[in-house]
Order: sequence, then C-alpha cells, then structure tokens
Amino acid sequence: MSFVQSFQEAQDDPETVLDDAEKKAVNDQSVKSWLKELENTAYEMDDILDEWNYSLLKHKMEASAKSKLKQMIGCSFIPSPRLCFKKVSVRHDIAKKIEHVNATLDQILKEKDDFNFVISMPAPESHRQPTTSSIDFKNVCGSDIYKKRDDIVRNMMHNSGDTQILSIVGTGGLGKTTLAKLIFNHPHFEKDWLKIWVCVSDPFVVATVAKNIVELVGTEKIPPNNDQKELALQKLEASVSGKKFLLVLDDVWTEEENKWKDLKICLQCGAPGSKILVTTRNETVAKMMGTVDDNIYRPNNLSEEECWALLRDTSLPGKSEAECRNFEDIGKKVASKCKGLPLAVIVLGRVLQFKTSLEEWEHVERSQIWKLEKVEVELFPHLVLSYNELSPTLKRCFSYCAAYPKDHRFHAESLIEEWMAQGYLGSDRGNGGVELKGRENLRNLAMRCLFQDIEKSESGEQIESCRMHDIVHDFALFLRKNDDNERSCQVCDSSLVSHVQEYRSLLLDYKPPIDGRDKSCQVCDCMKSLRVLRIGFHFPMGMETLIHLRWLDCSYIALSKDGLEIICRLYFLQTLLLVKCSLTEIPIEIGNLVQLRRLDLSRNRELKQLPDDMCKLLELRSLSLARCSLEVIPQRIGNLVHLRRLDLSWNRDLKELPESMYRLVELQTLSLANCSLEEIQDEIENLAQLRHLDLSWNWRIMELPESICSMVELQILKIQGTDIQRWK
Repeated sequence: MSFVQSFQEAQDDPETVLDDAEKKAVNDQSVKSWLKELENTAYEMDDILDEWNYSLLKHKMEASAKSKLKQMIGCSFIPSPRLCFKKVSVRHDIAKKIEHVNATLDQILKEKDDFNFVISMPAPESHRQPTTSSIDFKNVCGSDIYKKRDDIVRNMMHNSGDTQILSIVGTGGLGKTTLAKLIFNHPHFEKDWLKIWVCVSDPFVVATVAKNIVELVGTEKIPPNNDQKELALQKLEASVSGKKFLLVLDDVWTEEENKWKDLKICLQCGAPGSKILVTTRNETVAKMMGTVDDNIYRPNNLSEEECWALLRDTSLPGKSEAECRNFEDIGKKVASKCKGLPLAVIVLGRVLQFKTSLEEWEHVERSQIWKLEKVEVELFPHLVLSYNELSPTLKRCFSYCAAYPKDHRFHAESLIEEWMAQGYLGSDRGNGGVELKGRENLRNLAMRCLFQDIEKSESGEQIESCRMHDIVHDFALFLRKNDDNERSCQVCDSSLVSHVQEYRSLLLDYKPPIDGRDKSCQVCDCMKSLRVLRIGFHFPMGMETLIHLRWLDCSYIALSKDGLEIICRLYFLQTLLLVKCSLTEIPIEIGNLVQLRRLDLSRNRELKQLPDDMCKLLELRSLSLARCSLEVIPQRIGNLVHLRRLDLSWNRDLKELPESMYRLVELQTLSLANCSLEEIQDEIENLAQLRHLDLSWNWRIMELPESICSMVELQILKIQGTDIQRWK
C-alpha cells in the first residue's frame, strides 16, 4: 500500500489534498515533515501486513515440510507447545503495532487541519514572469543555438503551404525561449510579416490568449472586462485573416486538445505560409498542438568551453583577461557541475559574482548544487513548475530516482520494478496493468524532459534506458531532503541510515579484505525496512530478516546453497536476479516465492536442471535461463500462464522443448538462439501474442512449420546461422 492509498482510506478527496501538500512541501519544511510522517506510517502499515502474512506463510511451509517428513518416516506430527506459544506471541506483537499505527494516523490527520490544505483546487495561477520578444544578442552563448535557429528558419522558408506549427521542446532552463527569440528577431521576418509574441504559461485560458493576440495586432478592439470566449475568437479571426504571420506561443503547458482546437481553427485563416512556433517542456503538448516529428526541435546543452565562457561573463563582469585567468581552473570545474544547462550556469555565476577569493570559489565547487541557497531560490523554481504538473504518484516515481548517483543509466524494466516494489504503482489485479502503468509513468516523465539520453527498443515502441540530467538529479535530491533529525545507528554510517530511511533502497557493496579475516558483513536492524537491495560483493549474514524485500539483485557473487535457501524464504520477492552466481542446483523451496514476476538465472554455467517446483511461480512474467547448461526444461512449464518473456538461449545441450511450452499463450518474446533444437512443432501457432522469436544458430533445424505464417503479431524472426530453407 502506498502512502497515497493509505491516505485515501481516511479522506474524502485525498488526491487534491495530497497534491496541494506536495506543492507546499517544496518550500515548507513543516509540510514536508508531515508528508514524510504520513509516508512512514503507510510503510509501517505495509510492514505489519507483511509480518502477519509472513508468519502465516512460514507456518504453512513448515507444516508442509513436516507433513512430508511424516510420510517419509511414518510417524505422526504433534505441534509442540513452543510453536503454539510462538503463534500467540506473534499475534500479540502485531496487535500492539496496529494500535500504535492507528494512534499515529489519527495524529497525522489532526495535524493536516493545521495546514489548511485546499479541498477543491482553484484555477492555478502562473508563477512565471511573462516573457517578451526582446533579446540582447551579446548575452546569447553557444554556437549550437544559432545553428538550431538557422535550421528552423530554413524549414520555415521552405514551407509555404498551410499554417505550419513548429515546437521547441526541452527542460526548464535549457534555452527554449532564447532560441524562440532568435527566430522571432531573425531578419527573414522583418518585412511583410505580422509578428506576434504571447507568453501563455499556465493556466491556458482560450479567451485570454485570443485577447492578447488581438491586442498585439491592434486592428480589432475588444471591450474592457469582456471575457466572452466567442467574441475573443471572432476578433482573433478578423485580426489575422489573410495576413502572413509568425506567432510565438511561449511556455505552453496544457495537454487538453479541446482548449487548443478553437484557437487553431481561427489561426488557420491567416495567409498561406503563416507560422506558429511553440515552446514547451512537454513533447505531448507539441504533438497535441499538431507538430509533426520533423518540426520538433530540442536545444542542445552547452559545451564545457561555452559553459565556462557564460560563467565567466556572469561572475566576472568587467574583469581583465589576467584576472579571469586566475579563476579559470576552478571556474571550469564549477561550470562542469552544470552539465551544459544555461540557466544553471547563470545562477552559479551569480553565486560567484560576489565571491572574490579562490577559497570561496573552491567552496562552491565542493558544495552540492542543491544545497546552495541561491540555486534553491533562482534555479529550482523553474523545475518546480514541471514538478507541480505531476500527479502525486509521478512525483514519487520521479524523486525516487535520486536514490541512484548522478549519470546513472536507468534500465526501464528494473526502474519500473523498483517503483512497483515501493508501492508507487498500486496493486496488480492479475492483468499486467501495473507494468503498463509503470511504462506510462516512465513515458510521461520522459515526455516532460525529466529524462535524457533515451534509448528505445528495436521496434522503437518502448523506452529501454535513460539518464537524468545532473541538475534535474540535484532537484530530485532537494525534494527528498529532510531536515528532521535522523535516527542513528551504532553500527552503520549515518548517510547509509538516512538513505535507507528515505528510499528503502540500498546498494550493499561491502567488500571483505583480501586476507578474508573480516567476516562481519551482515544485515543491520536499520536495514529491515528495505524494499530494494543490490548486493555488490559478499552475501551478508542475517538476510533472512529482510522479509519486506520485493526486489533483490545478487548477481555476480558466489552464492552458496544455504544462501539460496535463505533467499527462498523471502516470500514477498517480486524480482530476483541471480546472474552468474555459480549456482549448480536450484532448491525446491524456490516454489515458495509465489509473488515472483521476474527471475533471472542466466550465466550459471554449471546449472543443468531445474526443479519442477519452479513451475509453481504462477505470477512470473519474465524468466531468463540463458547461458546455463540445461538439458531439459520442466514438463510443467506450461503452468506459467502469465509468462511474457522466456530466454533459453545458449543452452547448447537443449534438444527439445516440452509440449506444454506451447500453452504459454501470453508469451511475447522467446529466445532459443544457440541451442541444439531439432524441430519447432506446429503448435507454435498457439503462441498468438509472440512478437519476437530468435532461432539463430540452431543448425539442426531444417524447416519451420507453415503455421508460423499465421502468427500475425510476430514482428521479428531471427534464423541466421541455421539451415532453414523451407517451411514444412
């Protein structure tokens, strides 16, 4: 249960209250602390449910094991008084915890009234200063922006048909408005063009935008205090009718097409060759307004040299070349922190403007950007505008990304799984909707330019991976910053404790000394709330206490049989990655992990067989067994009816597939490359959802069933390295 869900149970209009609270928390530490307490209580509720369900599952598993033992040795099993007492003790402990949580939640709801959160949201007011078309060319930095200007103007000149709509898309502070000003003031538009600049911002009120255009054109009049939409649109149409115009709509936010279409109809009355140039942070807005992909432009980041030039001009105005050289080395280091974002360079330049010594500049270079007061006041408000447009769920998904270091490449599948593990995506109803919601959230954040360096799938349909700009990462860190006193731990570093508290996610990268004397790598009490865990070098002692884990990666560490059996008692795991763990066998207890959705056992080269109990993992969506040494696949694999991706590639001793595999009707990706398969059966046509089939380097397959031709969803079929020459 997410903290949004827990709040919904106690409020009539929780989404609106939470939305207002999230917005106020950006600048109000007391509201941020209140939200944090609410979130912690929601997790505490989850933990209590986990403990109760865990005790039930553990009792069930133990009873099942003893029942099997009874059958083996032929004696009856009588529950011991100790076991019965333990069950009563667990119930008592959980009852006390529920009582405590209820009291805490009551207190949180009482405190809510002190903040006067709005229950029905009024129309939002724009907090951005309106822009104008004026520009000081001396302050424009970077050669790429002029190249972009020339590209856009050239595009405009070559299109003389219907009104053309172009869009400049990028994150806040990247230079979209500056680029639009360069185009607006280009000599090409000085003669025979009606030029109109309107700063739209939020909210997008049709009558207001229309009136602004009418007033700027000046040929029509609208009576003062008359806000009739119909009259404003009539005057707009009369103002531009038959005229060739360049209209800049700066800072557009609305995604509602019905607000735009009335304006668009009136603007079509201009002369052929008219242009509409839109600046927005959201690609969805650009496409909603009718911009085709070829007419969407994205300003590039400044180069390191350009960043230093802009920082120098901002921080050292009027200084001689010799004076500037004194600060050049440290200045370039400061400029590099901005990662090419012009607004960030300007803000840091203003920070340094009144610092006259190298020591002061070095202090700024050592500081984290998000901790600098001027950055919080002048830079982050530009990003807050984008943040406030997000739903409470998207806000959590976005700020969670600060759990990872700067320049980290997020792999979409893992990031979505982690959001799921944290409870941000809600509960799954068995139809796979939670993954789709995660994909949609990732797409929304990317379309709003909160991610960059995006790599897409082979089909171009889905985001495979992305990065977050360093300044956007700093902003996410700022959002998660909590000035409350952190709980201390006598064993762990305070930063680790703080990280676990904030994100419930951890990379445990303890590396034992070479001589192996220190075996103290173990789980601490402060880690027991973890939902997501990556283990870097050494499997720690005490893993069995992490019962709340949903996502676990133990890849590339040597995992013992005992370690794997401990993992099989973490009953709430949804994702388990055991790549290259030197596994030789999988215990039957793997079947206890009934909530698993993704299991990766690839690159365990000594793994030759799988237990039938693996086929009890009915929630599995993804199973990778690539580069093992499997000779057979369990006959009951067809029970995994929700499986969508199966990778059996590079199992060179695998000669045939079980018949039940052709019952995996939800399968979308099947990789069988570099196996020793001898045939593919006609029943493959039952895999009606299959989109990607890789049979490469199965040299014994001589022909394929003709039924493959009827698989309408199949987009990619790889058969290189085979002797397939005909269909059956």
